[in-house]
Amino acid sequence: MNSSLQKQILSIASFSENEIEKIDSCFEHEKFNAKEYLSSMGKISNKIFFIIEGLARVHYLKDGKEITTYLSCNEGFIASYSSFINQSPSFENIQCIEDCEVLSISFEKMQFLYNKIPNWERVGRILAEQNYLCMADRVLKLQMIPAKEKYLAFLESAPAKIIQRTPLIYIASFLGITPESLSRIRQSIS
Repeated sequence: MNSSLQKQILSIASFSENEIEKIDSCFEHEKFNAKEYLSSMGKISNKIFFIIEGLARVHYLKDGKEITTYLSCNEGFIASYSSFINQSPSFENIQCIEDCEVLSISFEKMQFLYNKIPNWERVGRILAEQNYLCMADRVLKLQMIPAKEKYLAFLESAPAKIIQRTPLIYIASFLGITPESLSRIRQSIS
């Protein structure tokens, strides 16, 4: 098993060597090019992705504009969770910002592990809780915090790779501000 994925999983729950091998056999190694989609709007999102190397975003379209809702990089999970959990068409896309090497697990394999390894349900629950908290925090910040404070909070909480390598247009969209406003904010704090 990939050491980063194993470390993430073992930080959530304990597993025997046999269980780790079974979990590992349920993940598929995949590579995607920059701008390629891991999951597309309108289709059922059947996988959760663990990024070994790379940078990706979740976004949707509103009035012809792309709205970025989530950014993830090395050692992070990314998925269209609502579509994955409900097995319903997704209202969002998952797109690689740069070339990505990932491990993916399908909905069917997640269900298999839930049935075969009791502690795996804890992993699924923690991932779902983390996703919910991230989304709730983002909505609260979008509605209540001024643009400059949102950007400063982003700089404090986001991994350095996301801050340094994500195009500013995606960061502005993620923060719910215009690229021009983000540019002014960046100038004011430099």
